[in-house]
Amino acid sequence: MTYYEDPGPGYGVLPARAAVRTDAGRLSLNGQWRFRLAETVADDGFEKVDFDDSEWAYLPVPSSWPMHGHGRPAYTNQKYPFPVDPPYVPDENPTGDHRLVFDLAASWDGPSVLRFDGVDSCARVWLNGVELGVTRGSRLPSEFDVSAVLRPGQNVLAVRVHQWSSGSYLEDQDMWWLPGIFRDVTLIARPADGVDDVWVHADYDHRTGAGTLRVESVPGAVVRIAELGVEATAGQSVMIPGVEPWSAEAPRLYDAVVVTPGETVSLRIGFRSVAIVDGVLTVNGRRVLFHGVNRHEHDPVLGRVVPTERLRRELLVMKQHNINAIRTSHYPPDSRLLELCDELGFWVMDECDYETHGFFLLDWRGNPADDPRFLDASLDRMRRMVERDKNHPCVVMWSLGNEAGVGANLSAMAEWTRRRDPSRPLHYEGDLTCADVDVYSRMYASHAEVEAIGRRAEKPLDDPALDARRRAMPFVLCEYSHAGGNGPGGLPEYEELFHTYERCQGGFLWEWMEHGILRPDGTYAYGGDFGEELHDGTYVLDGLVFPDLTPQPVLAEVRKAFEPVHLSVVSDAVKITNRYDVLDTTHLALHWDLADDGEVVAQGSLDLPVIAAGSEATVKLPDFSAPPQNRERWLTVRAVLANDTPWASAGHEVAFTQAQVTPNAHPAHPNLPRQPTSLWVRIPESGASTRAAVGQPTRLEDGGDVRLGAGRFCGRTGRLISLSGWEVEHVPLELWRAPTQHDARTWDATTLDRTTRWANAGLDRLRYRTVSVEAAGDEFVVVTMVGAAATDARVLTTYRWRAEGDRLAAEVEVEPAGQWMVPWARVGVTFGLPGGFQDVSWFGLGPGQAYPDSRAAARIGRYTSTIDDYQVPFLYPQENGSRADVRWAELSGRAGKIRLAGDPHLALTVRRWTIAELAAAAHPQDLVAGDKVWVTLDALQHGLGSPTSGAPILPPHDLQACSHRFRFSLG
Repeated sequence: MTYYEDPGPGYGVLPARAAVRTDAGRLSLNGQWRFRLAETVADDGFEKVDFDDSEWAYLPVPSSWPMHGHGRPAYTNQKYPFPVDPPYVPDENPTGDHRLVFDLAASWDGPSVLRFDGVDSCARVWLNGVELGVTRGSRLPSEFDVSAVLRPGQNVLAVRVHQWSSGSYLEDQDMWWLPGIFRDVTLIARPADGVDDVWVHADYDHRTGAGTLRVESVPGAVVRIAELGVEATAGQSVMIPGVEPWSAEAPRLYDAVVVTPGETVSLRIGFRSVAIVDGVLTVNGRRVLFHGVNRHEHDPVLGRVVPTERLRRELLVMKQHNINAIRTSHYPPDSRLLELCDELGFWVMDECDYETHGFFLLDWRGNPADDPRFLDASLDRMRRMVERDKNHPCVVMWSLGNEAGVGANLSAMAEWTRRRDPSRPLHYEGDLTCADVDVYSRMYASHAEVEAIGRRAEKPLDDPALDARRRAMPFVLCEYSHAGGNGPGGLPEYEELFHTYERCQGGFLWEWMEHGILRPDGTYAYGGDFGEELHDGTYVLDGLVFPDLTPQPVLAEVRKAFEPVHLSVVSDAVKITNRYDVLDTTHLALHWDLADDGEVVAQGSLDLPVIAAGSEATVKLPDFSAPPQNRERWLTVRAVLANDTPWASAGHEVAFTQAQVTPNAHPAHPNLPRQPTSLWVRIPESGASTRAAVGQPTRLEDGGDVRLGAGRFCGRTGRLISLSGWEVEHVPLELWRAPTQHDARTWDATTLDRTTRWANAGLDRLRYRTVSVEAAGDEFVVVTMVGAAATDARVLTTYRWRAEGDRLAAEVEVEPAGQWMVPWARVGVTFGLPGGFQDVSWFGLGPGQAYPDSRAAARIGRYTSTIDDYQVPFLYPQENGSRADVRWAELSGRAGKIRLAGDPHLALTVRRWTIAELAAAAHPQDLVAGDKVWVTLDALQHGLGSPTSGAPILPPHDLQACSHRFRFSLG
């Protein structure tokens, strides 16, 4: 058995210790290293000091070598990309040899360690030709004692990194396979009388307000917190009255030092206590609600290497969108992230680098989590995480790993962790009995299941004792509401359950970031774009933000659902409910504005009383004057930051609500004539002129076109073909949309996904049969039967057109016929207009998109966008950009102006490509603007849902075949 296939943790690695800031000598070995990639393992003495590497390439360290043109990235979600035969891996094992020559000053003296913060997946290390050891556990640090081989002057460091190893069986996380030395490499002096390790115990008593401090370290070490006047020896317990506790909302940190004669270690201490009381997880005596995300480490250019400035930017975007918690899926993050979480304030579930998901596909046969050969490696991974991160107040839970089934090794990891650190609860979702953990966790439970769990009425376990124990636990969703492209929907309904049931303490959305890889041409790649033998395609595009951290539309929905204060207008007052875990409302200000038809006519501020966490109050609104006749008036109330914070400036909005001040009793398109002024003209095929008959229709003859007001219709099909001189392509009924990523997936293996069901029903290939085209009074009535080949499911569609001044108005009635076995994606109509329109303005919901189950973040207003910016550039093209509740919209540009209106409102999409072209595209660059602008007006839409994660779409948003009538006008 080779060393990289040995199932153990490696050899030569020093015992794990905390990541700390120290004044001991440090030498960063990051930089340009010599590099050679081989497709298999070959020994040629590269580790020798005098080996000639002058022909090798240069590679930056840290790096993921496929991101620099050496080999290729590969993406799988579950499948191992090699034969499953633990602990063995194939001979075809990409191996990267790294060499660095560095100089050490003569003043450097004494014991030293060489630290690797992350190497994927197995590394063998030599210094000056002497082997130091082997490390596995990619996302965990390893230190080697180099005291005996380090020398002043020139030193040669050689590292052989294997992409595949026995450790790969424990690292089957849903992400790109990216080998390399991807975190810092550092030489660290270890003074003989230094601080070998340090463990801070800083508890907080919420009843007395006192903190208790005890720091474990080497004998004789002195602990000082100058701000608190504390000086104590290591191991001494000190009670400190009146400390300010740490929380994710008020992340109070105290600077401390641990001093020995040879070294000073700097720490940032947060006083807080985590406990489970009566089945509720508390911090500092208060129930906490996790408004969290699952976060992978990813940079679209560098891969697994994440610069500090990007780490901070990620967290700022999270804070600005009311996210307060992170699950480090599914491995410990760069330790700098936890420092930032301490500073900015996040609850963190720190998760071990442990996942064996590919064995699920094998019914868990041979699962390493239950293989005694992997016991030492399993314990080693848990130990290294806990020891590294034990001093971070942000870490409030340890997680054994993810999707690794069940087994004795997981139980051993739990047992060790509980002994080592009883101050934090344990989490692991994969064992539904919860025998080894303290928190009941599920991923992708439906709303109905979460409600049952909230009532402690979930399906019982077979073992009564285990069932009683689990039923008494707090509940979190370690993953829920799977993002990915356009979606998910249903967030507010989950949030309401969290506030209704004390046991349900929130969860962690899947997931924070899309893992697209930026290509040289500026486009993004996903699974399969690098020619992988096995891959999971777009499943890697499942984030709330794009790879460059630009928010996706769903992030606005997240911010709205996670609002820490809930605002509602009740009669002549605003009701404010403080949903913070800890904070009162003294850091907020309350503003309002009044808008008539989207134009602000008044604004002001309200006096916000001090409202304690968990309490509520009402604030009276000013007396508003009555709105002008036929104007739609909306009140918007916003809670904003009163002062600057480390994560946002004063004025940043944390919550809002809207309410219509008076009912809308005026026409949907005001200032337009409503009297019937129908003008009918039949255009004979011969082209001869025919005098218009005003007020009554001209008898239609077979074949000729028909003019009604500014519109011209095909006399045979009744479709609109021209409007005010513009050529128009008219699709009388749309039932399909370009499938979203959620449409194409299902969690239930017995159910076909919506994309397949729609395709089977032919919603994407509808055909139209004209039943009748006739005049009826001053109306032009067109009846069309719509259906698809090979099915008797049809829709009878009736248009009643009228001319209203220079506009056309239509009433459309749809009536299902035959047997419909699938939901509809939409009920709408599409018009192809000239391509010379560039801009769109509208009065309705905005500024971003809104769908039936994903619209809470949109607000009524008047908005303007270019048609190009109206789109959402999802990395996998799909249905996007619909603006809901649109009263009217106007397209403008060199082609002129055209105004569209709903009566009372419709959903609006405007694109430069057809629905079919959007659906056929695999990447945004596949979408090429044509010579038309395609406008779709939807009366009904199917919700987005989150079927990827097993949550069925909620009934109000499941668009089943139904009769419906809607109206619109254009001109």
